[in-house]
Amino acid sequence: MSSTDSAVTTGVSQKGLSVGAVGVVGAVVIGISTIAPAYTLTASLGPTVAVVGTQVPAIILVGFIPMLLTAFGYRELNRAIPDSGTSFTWGVRAFGPWIGWMTGWGLIAATVIVLSNLAGIAVEFLFLLISQLTGNAAIADLAFNPFINVGVCLLFMLGATLVSYRDMQTTQKFQYILVGFQMIVLVIFATVAIVKAVQGDAPDPTAFSWSWFNPFEVSSFSAFAAGLSLSIFIFWGWDVVLTMNEETKDPTKTPGRAAMVTVVVVVSLYLLLSIGLIMFAGVGDGPLGLANEDISANVFFALSDPILGPLAFLVSLAVLSSSAASLQSTAVGPARTLLAMGYYDALPKKFAKVSPRFFTPGYATIVSAVVASVFYAVMRLVSENVLTDTILSLGMMICFYYGLTAFACVWYFRRQWFDSARSFFFTFLFPLVGGAILAVLFVTTLIDSMDPAYGSGSSVGGVGLVFVLGVGIIGVGIVIMVWQAIRRPAFFRGETLGADAPPSLRRR
Repeated sequence: MSSTDSAVTTGVSQKGLSVGAVGVVGAVVIGISTIAPAYTLTASLGPTVAVVGTQVPAIILVGFIPMLLTAFGYRELNRAIPDSGTSFTWGVRAFGPWIGWMTGWGLIAATVIVLSNLAGIAVEFLFLLISQLTGNAAIADLAFNPFINVGVCLLFMLGATLVSYRDMQTTQKFQYILVGFQMIVLVIFATVAIVKAVQGDAPDPTAFSWSWFNPFEVSSFSAFAAGLSLSIFIFWGWDVVLTMNEETKDPTKTPGRAAMVTVVVVVSLYLLLSIGLIMFAGVGDGPLGLANEDISANVFFALSDPILGPLAFLVSLAVLSSSAASLQSTAVGPARTLLAMGYYDALPKKFAKVSPRFFTPGYATIVSAVVASVFYAVMRLVSENVLTDTILSLGMMICFYYGLTAFACVWYFRRQWFDSARSFFFTFLFPLVGGAILAVLFVTTLIDSMDPAYGSGSSVGGVGLVFVLGVGIIGVGIVIMVWQAIRRPAFFRGETLGADAPPSLRRR
């Protein structure tokens, strides 16, 4: 079979990326890095405990279900069409150019928001770590000076961009160190917390109970839904391993396997940490209780000294490593999606440029970093509330493009649903249920966020700012899409990558 025939059959296009650069282990490390377990859980554990109490392990597992079901759909799509455009390419092949374009927009918008947020978090933990090591509490406050914050944030973005611009081997080496350190510290942190709780050497030792895994013990459905939204957020980012599919050693198998391993490793780590900290600190609102609002934004920092004593700085260093590593690896996804959109003429051709030296999407990587940097700087200087609410709107973007991708799997394989038991479960039932759960959460969040009390309490014309920002981001995508349809009609006619487009018309 010729390379041209192979491209038509598998959906792989020769975009100039480095082939065979990433194996399963490398992809898993980058996937874990993007999820950023240390940073994500320290910020979300407190609010989740405040909503569901000791049922956090149950909520983590329930939140894991739609991610797992969706991951099966991603795996099947990647097996059939291993293209770096992932959600964008699959959406186009299933539903046509318009829905596919918006699916890609959802991925790009979500990752740009996260990139800016990760850089900001890295800044805060950098100054917090320096403050711990020097014993000077005033140093930590420098992170809240908007000009210092933005300046250092831009330096973090620059560093992450330089690593991302280079070859995937550089990215993997960088991630092995940061992710390995992060995982070791978190496992030690959780283990010591459990040991101290069992020995009674804890502020509020709480005996472990298997009932913590029972989601039916959550007090109300609204609490269950709120906890589930938080749970889904902590798993976001695993799909980055699929955007590297054209650079893996086996594009049809490696990304899918890596995605599954990534989500299993992360859910195991989350369960260990949540159980350990609940056993150690309890779910009350006391000085070190996990429901205490004063520590909910950074639970790990508040508990690091009581648990690890003189080694407490390692936890801050782990969270800093987590956010810095995720900042770099998160840039992988949008750059490769933009590359594919440029390649298939859904965006200007400049986005399809690949670095002749490093074989990475150089132009798309730089654009992603610049947009994220400008976005953060403007939002941070205008209002921290606006930045916070923009981050909260991220949940909508996650459900939006994950859900569409899951439905794309169902529709793309519609002629194969009943070919075998495997096809029925993995191309129909699992992604359908996963997509439906995400769709319900998207609508629920959309409705709830209309209330000005949702998020920072800010509003526009009596409507919650989170709702305005979420809908606004989708609206901006629609406007850009219509403009591109005027400028690049071939893509929107299905001539470069249409749903069921004949091979003679597909881009090679």
